[in-house]
Order: sequence, then structure tokens, then C-alpha cells
Amino acid sequence: MAANGSGGAHGSPLDDGFGDDLVSDWYIYETAEPAVPQDNAFPSAIPDCDPTISPRLYHACMAPVSLAVLLGLSLLVKRRRLRQGCWNGIPGLLSPANFLEEEGNRGLVAAVFGILFSSLCILVLDRDPLPLVPNSSQHSREYWKILALLYYPAFYCPLAACATVGHRAGYLVGCLLSWCHCVVHIWQKVDCPQSPKIYRYYSTLSYVPIILCLVVLSLWYPALLIRSFTGHEETLDKEVSGRGYYKKYLRAVLAKRPRKESPSKLEESLLHRVRAYLCSYIYTPEEGFQLPLKLVLSLTTSVVAVYQVALLLLVAFVPTIQIVRAGMTKDVVVLLVQFGLVPSENPGMPGDMEKELSTVKHYLWSLEVCYVCSLVLCCLLTMAMLLRTLVMHRSNLKALYQGAVLDVFYKAHILRPSRQAIVCWMSFASFQTAFACLGLLIQQVIFFICSAAFTFLVVIPLQSGTSTHLFRLVQNMWPFWLTLVGAVLAQNLAAHSQFLEHHPLRKELTNRRALYIVTFLLFPINVLVGVLAGVWRMLISALYNAVHFCQLDISLLNRGVETFDPGYHAYCHYLKTEVSQSHPLMRAFCLLLLQPPRPRGTPQPQAGDVEEGGSPAAPRTAPSLPGGPLPNPLSPSRHPADAEHEGAVGRRSAEAEPGALVAGLHPAQQPLAAGLPKKRPL
Repeated sequence: MAANGSGGAHGSPLDDGFGDDLVSDWYIYETAEPAVPQDNAFPSAIPDCDPTISPRLYHACMAPVSLAVLLGLSLLVKRRRLRQGCWNGIPGLLSPANFLEEEGNRGLVAAVFGILFSSLCILVLDRDPLPLVPNSSQHSREYWKILALLYYPAFYCPLAACATVGHRAGYLVGCLLSWCHCVVHIWQKVDCPQSPKIYRYYSTLSYVPIILCLVVLSLWYPALLIRSFTGHEETLDKEVSGRGYYKKYLRAVLAKRPRKESPSKLEESLLHRVRAYLCSYIYTPEEGFQLPLKLVLSLTTSVVAVYQVALLLLVAFVPTIQIVRAGMTKDVVVLLVQFGLVPSENPGMPGDMEKELSTVKHYLWSLEVCYVCSLVLCCLLTMAMLLRTLVMHRSNLKALYQGAVLDVFYKAHILRPSRQAIVCWMSFASFQTAFACLGLLIQQVIFFICSAAFTFLVVIPLQSGTSTHLFRLVQNMWPFWLTLVGAVLAQNLAAHSQFLEHHPLRKELTNRRALYIVTFLLFPINVLVGVLAGVWRMLISALYNAVHFCQLDISLLNRGVETFDPGYHAYCHYLKTEVSQSHPLMRAFCLLLLQPPRPRGTPQPQAGDVEEGGSPAAPRTAPSLPGGPLPNPLSPSRHPADAEHEGAVGRRSAEAEPGALVAGLHPAQQPLAAGLPKKRPL
């Protein structure tokens, strides 16, 4: 009775005699198609994993510690670098990085920015964007995301600020912080390597940049601490930041010799030109020049952005298409055959679909290959464009350092900071990172569509020996294509042989009447050629703009409307601020002026003497950088008698009263010179 009741409950198919066939077919499919494991087919089947150190506990412990570190380092900066009684005891402002300085721990700051950007990428897709507030509702989740955009920079700020202080206490605290962050992140991923979010291993793979950057910090801070104890940074506070780079840059500029070009240049081979073009995409360090810190940070975050976006695109598509291919059944194949998406030799016999099933799986596999290949190509192109950007940055900065403004901008600009320039300078690295993300997404869409269309319209029909609609269209329109090709060839041949007269020194138009007749007759055909040229122009413009989208040193718009390109507009103002505030020659000149004078009783330094701090001593009679005398390109050698005479004159000038020197100055400069102490060598 129970069996009959259950059979009647299922409906009439079992009563009509079709139940056995349906059940048998069901079991046939089950035996023919291997069952897909539940964990691979549905990521949501993976249970939630709670690590030993939960994110809430981790942030609840480390956030107060980070705040205490910031306050302690601020008090340390106040005590060591500010005047007594300044701001009535308020702690000194602590900067995470000196962005306009050319020397410092650039790799350390870049690692902190990599951690920060990776954390922001993860919180966008996380259910709890703010770890201190778990199990947030859908309504309040967006508000917590906005708050998290301010929380994470403050949370990771001490990792960079510990090195900015330049003190052993800061290095020690940096070691402890970086070790704690690194150990906790590694521990969490070892406890829970899988998660139900998007893909089982997406959470672990997305944390790879964070762990790598924390490992770099865990090694960098101990190295700084060891160097501080070995005596290499004893005079760090006495030195002006960046003095080593400015000294190298100035010496490299003074050591340059003009190249003598041969009057007759040999024509370069094609291989040499191709090699030079490829080398223009590779950034090689140059003696005496280094990129500003902002550019280094923009490159670091852009590389991390490319990794995070590529990982998200990969895990969002490939596992899904693999599940679809593994779960493909004959019923779905019959539906595809009925719509004409899959060719079938026996469309009226849906029972025999083994060949069509293998064809559908082959199509899905081809689609997966196209997606992966296009993603790899997009990543390579984006990285190549970023390297090309570094080369262009160096070229533009060197040109602006030399005053060649028109070599960078299409019209003259005054290199000085402004309100808009400061805003663009602050947001330049963020713009570069965002443009790298969007450029990779746009490239992936375009290249995947193009590769899939080429595969399914050309490659697969050639493999199977069948003709598609594209082949039929080309086959039926061959007279049209032949007419267009013949018209273009005829115009080129006529222009070369009939309408152009070659003279030894000039070229002239000839047979003008025939030229007018041919122009009138071929006007309709040239309209069709113009349609094809317009389509080609649209494709080339789309591909060019998609590939160069991440480059901010070039504008994707025409000259005159470049200001409407926000990326290029921000880059131009960034260059103005960077060059006006961090010009190496200006900094070197300021270092020469700020070099403290020697006491009167100090003996004249000899060759080989070393000043305090490890830099060679400079003679008093010639200006020099903090580290050694500058070469004089105008007088490569002097006679010993001349040197002795100059030394005597310098000693008599040093013993003279400053009033005699002040009398010969311009009236506007006399008050400044009159304030100098007496009997001090000028």
C-alpha cells in the first residue's frame, strides 16, 4: 500500500508504462557520465573555516598596538626634531614616508603600499569589510566599507612610519610589528587554506602579495636595526636627506662629455632597429639618476593590481566553465542541436548524441583556452606598458630637469606648484593603479571576444572541414572583394606610373585630365573602400586605446583637448610639482649653501682625510658637496705655482674683515652679508 501510494503520488508517467524507460535512462546517464564531486561543483559546499586567530581578534589586538606605536613615535619625533616648547607639548606630526625625498627606504614603503592595496582589494568582496564589526547586515555593509577605506591606512601606517623616524627604537618596533603581522597572516592561511568565497583557494591566493610584502618588511627592519648598531647610521640625523643621490646626480651631469657623431651614419639594419624598439620597453637603471618615490609606488601598486584583477577574472570563469563541461548531459546537447548551435548528422534521432556531446565539450574546452590565453596576453601587455611608462617617465623628468619643457608638453608651461598640481600629485599613484585595473578589464573583454570569434569562425571549421556563415559570406561575395582589391591596386599603379612624374630634384603631377576622370569614375568604389577603412580605423583605435589605457604619460585624446583626459592631466601636474620641488641640481646647490663652515683653527684637510660621517673632506677654497670636492670641467689641470698663489689669496681674504667684502656687494645684498659673523671665511 505504501508503494502504491508513493507511485500514485508521483503522477501518471509511471502508470503509463514509461517509468521504466525513464529510470533506466537516468541510471544510464549516471553510469555514462561520472559524478562531479560536490566540493568541486559547488564552492558553497565548502564549510566556513574559523582560524585559531580570528580576524576580529587580530584587529582588536593590533589596532590599539598600532595606535600606541604612532603616539610613541610622534613623541620621539617631538623630542628629537622639534624645538623646545613648540606647540606647547603637542606631539610632532609623524609622516609615513618622505615622498619628495630621493633617498630612504623606498622598497620598505613600496611593500607597505602593496599590503594596503591588497587589503583594499580583499575588503571589496568580503562579507565583513571591517573586521572589528563581524556579521554586518546588508544595509550597513556599504557604510562599513567606507569606514574601512580610512581604517586600513591608519592600521598599516606604523609599518612605514617606524623607518621614517630613523631611530633604533623605531627599527625595533618595526621588527616586532612586521613579525606579528606576518606570523598571524601565515597562521590564518595555514589553518584555513580553503574558503567558500568565489573559489576554494581564492582567499589564500589573494593574500599572497600581503604575505610577500610582510616577509620583505620582516627582513628589512632587522637589517636596518643591525646597520644602526654597526655605526653606518650614526650620523643619520646630522645629514640632509637625499645628499647622496644629489651628489651622484651632480657628478654624473658634470662628468658627461658631448658625443662626437660621425658625419656619415651607416644605415641601421632591420634587426638592429627591432632590437632597439624592444629595448625601449625595458627599464634599465642609469648611473646618477633614479625615479622619484611616487613613481616607484605607482609601479608597485599597479603590479599588485594586475595580479589581483587577473586572479579574480581567472577564478570567476575557469572553475565555472569546467563545472559546466563536466556536468554537460545529452538533454542539453539535444537542446543545442535544435537551436542550430551544434552541428548534428542525425538531428531527428536525439537518442544517439555521443558525438554531439563530445563536440559540445570540445567547444567549451576551446572557450576556456581562449579565455586563459587572452588573460595571459593582457597581463603581458599591461606589464610591458608599465615598463614602457618607466622609460618615458625618466625621459620626461630628464628633459624637464634640463629645462626642455616643449619636449614634454605641446605648449610652454611654468613649472611651479599650484592648487590643482598638488591635488594631482597626491592622487597620481592612485590614478595609475586604478587605470591599470580598468585597462586590464577592458583588454580582457576585447581580446577574449576576438579570440573566441576567430576560434569558432575560423579554426574549428577548418579542423572539422565544415563551412560556417562567415565562409559562405566570403565565398558568395568574392566578386565584391575582388572589385575592391582591383580598384585599390589600379589606383596605386596609376599614381605611381601615370600621374606622378619623377625629376631629379622634385616630383610633379602629370596627366591631370586622366587623373580627374579616374577620380570621378572610382568615387562609388572608393566609398565602399572608405567603409572598410572606417571599420579598420575603429578597431585599431579601440585596440590602441585598450592597450595603452594604463599609460598616463601619453594622452588618448588629440592635442588641444588633452586636458579632458584625466589621467594625462594628472600626470602633467604631477611632473610640475615633482620637478619644482625635487630638482636634483637645486637640491645640490642648496646643500652647498647649507654646508657648515669650518672653524678658523681647523687645519687644512689633506687628500685622503675623511670628515665625520664617512665622507671625504673638502678644501675650504672650493665649494664641494658633502662627500668630496666637485670636478671643475673648465680647468682640468693647474700649475703648482698657480695653486699656491690662489691659496695665499684665499688666506688673506679669510683674515679680512667682512665689511670690506660687503662694500662691494649690491645694496640689496648688503644687509644679508652684514649679518655674517666677523673673521669667518666666506
